[in-house]
Amino acid sequence: MVTLDRLVNVLGGYGARLWCCPVSREVALRDVVMHDAADPRALRGDVYLAVGTDSVTAAVDLAAAAQASVVLVRGSAPPAPEAAERAERGGVAVLLVEPDVSWGQLAGVVYGLVLEGRETESGRGPTDLFALADSLADALGSAVTIEDRLSRILAYSSRQHLADRARLETILGRRVPEPVRELFERRGVFGHLAASDEPLFVEAAPEHGLTGRMVVAVRAGRELLGSIWVECDRPLTDARRTVLRDSSRTVGLHLLRSRASADLERQVESDLVIRLVEGTPDAAAVLSRLGLPPGRFRVIALQAHIGDERHAALLLAFERATTGFGWSRAGRSTLFSNTVYTVLPGDDVEAARAWVGSIHEALPRQVTMSAGVGAGATSAELPASRREADECLALHDVRPATKSAIVYDEAWDDILVQRLRAAAASGRAPARGPITELRRHDSANGTGYVATLRAWLEAQGDLGEAAERLDVHPNTIRYRLRKMAEVTELGLDQPAKRLAMIIELAVSAPAT
Repeated sequence: MVTLDRLVNVLGGYGARLWCCPVSREVALRDVVMHDAADPRALRGDVYLAVGTDSVTAAVDLAAAAQASVVLVRGSAPPAPEAAERAERGGVAVLLVEPDVSWGQLAGVVYGLVLEGRETESGRGPTDLFALADSLADALGSAVTIEDRLSRILAYSSRQHLADRARLETILGRRVPEPVRELFERRGVFGHLAASDEPLFVEAAPEHGLTGRMVVAVRAGRELLGSIWVECDRPLTDARRTVLRDSSRTVGLHLLRSRASADLERQVESDLVIRLVEGTPDAAAVLSRLGLPPGRFRVIALQAHIGDERHAALLLAFERATTGFGWSRAGRSTLFSNTVYTVLPGDDVEAARAWVGSIHEALPRQVTMSAGVGAGATSAELPASRREADECLALHDVRPATKSAIVYDEAWDDILVQRLRAAAASGRAPARGPITELRRHDSANGTGYVATLRAWLEAQGDLGEAAERLDVHPNTIRYRLRKMAEVTELGLDQPAKRLAMIIELAVSAPAT
């Protein structure tokens, strides 16, 4: 059930503000009606969309006649006092919509929010795809599945006792098996769904455990939202074919409503996660609103792209990260700039890697994804974990062969060097000193003193190991060290100078 209070809070982010409220904000909203000047029939509904009305007063009168609890009407200037009087008298709350807000967008949000909140007598919402799949299976006498455009299962009918192996694997794996997807691709099934609204019969393929089935596209306008699959040995008859084709429109409406509701929840979740990773004094309260338990967390940063296209794949990754109800998802996510950030409960590195792996598996094969995982953190330390996740993500640029997530716990040394390298690039590295003098000498004389010094320092003074690194004799190392001392004062007997030199060498070396 959706209350007026929730409607007001959500629509506030879409350019609508509550101007007058003579009713309780806890009043339940169950129906939506839209003004149509060309339709003389009387309307009844809790939420009235006053599209095309010329004044707030007229909109209030229409809403009162429809016995509505709230009316949405365009207006930025304060309405006339008469409008407030009529709203009080009619018991109608007034939400003023900014002139630049699209009615189409606003109507989609309102319909999705209000209708998603309703429930049938059985306790299932009117947009319950499983109930719809059951109804369609009863009408057609065959098992039914409803899938999204990536062949992931959205719903399936309870009538599955005679389902073939491919169907059972699809239901258990929550998506069509890859060999079956490739078969459909070769047969042109996906091409047909992209271009046609007519049902298509797909021949059986026993080698894939596949019996025959009919499929029809589900669209919203020209956008392909998904598909309906009906198991059958031969093409459906005309009557059943018509039922299947007509049902695609109903499923399309359900998917649009579900998406509108999901988008609202994603927006709320996204805003709260941004507050956490940027730092907020009420982090505990924000975690509670997100349904996350107190404890320790890790921030994960991920990016995805297909070739040079960096938007579509990222949106798919964000959609996958936020798919499902709160209790069925481990983390909470936001899409900020070109990165998906997820706050994942727990301190376990392998759990974080498994979460990244599950996102990657759900994306199309051509998607390239990289991820960074911050160190474990308390709620107050989440901004630091987010910075660490960003730095781990950036390491993929210098480690292009790394396919898995880079975790701060294992890469902190590389990140430290990267931080120092960034400081050096900004002009904060010493302009003079032993390393600079040796580099100048190497450049002028063709010697390899800098490489020799680095090998000796990294070997912690072990001549044999340093010689092995450079593939020379230990005496060569001794000779070069003596010659270096003639060029500049090294101070190799002083631990602080040795540490400073190895840091400068690491920072000034090219990233690898």
